[in-house]
Amino acid sequence: MTYFVSSALLLFLVMDPLGNIPLFLAATKSVPPKRRQHVIARELAIALVIMVLFFFVGSWFLTTLHITQPALSVGGGLILMFIAVKMVFPSSSGSINQEVPDEPFIVPMAVPYMAGPSVLATEVILVHQSQGQWPILLGALGAAWLVGSVILYLAGRLERVLGDKALTAIERLMGMVLVLISAQMLLDGISSFIAGR
Repeated sequence: MTYFVSSALLLFLVMDPLGNIPLFLAATKSVPPKRRQHVIARELAIALVIMVLFFFVGSWFLTTLHITQPALSVGGGLILMFIAVKMVFPSSSGSINQEVPDEPFIVPMAVPYMAGPSVLATEVILVHQSQGQWPILLGALGAAWLVGSVILYLAGRLERVLGDKALTAIERLMGMVLVLISAQMLLDGISSFIAGR
């Protein structure tokens, strides 16, 4: 149960649904209001399919490359650290926020907003570390996607209720938690490398 909760929390933090709220709203700005919720639901479903496919293919990819556990932990910790720093100290210059002139399909909402490189990389790391616990991990992925999808489906209402300042504060708090998780992953990788020498 602990592994399920920790994996689901990590995936949820990396998905960063609160940070994606303004991106989803900008991407659906040109979509008629009556179709907006349908489009969001469709894109979230496509993102889930992509994440589940990568869930099974990603581990095989790492095995083929002969990547060791310590290297994966250190690399994963560094990736998560960069993501966390961007969440805590967002930069407007590197924003991927874009308005789509027509109805979006797959890009940019499903990929890269929801099923972005950081989420897919985290999946691969967790699968490689799971040691046969992939059903629990798959359930954690589903749970993280479900909670994130509810938040993004209600993006317009949440932005009106919470406001930009509250959303930014919550996202930065999530980034701080992710900093701690990434630091632990780095330490685990370094410890495994030293113990294996």
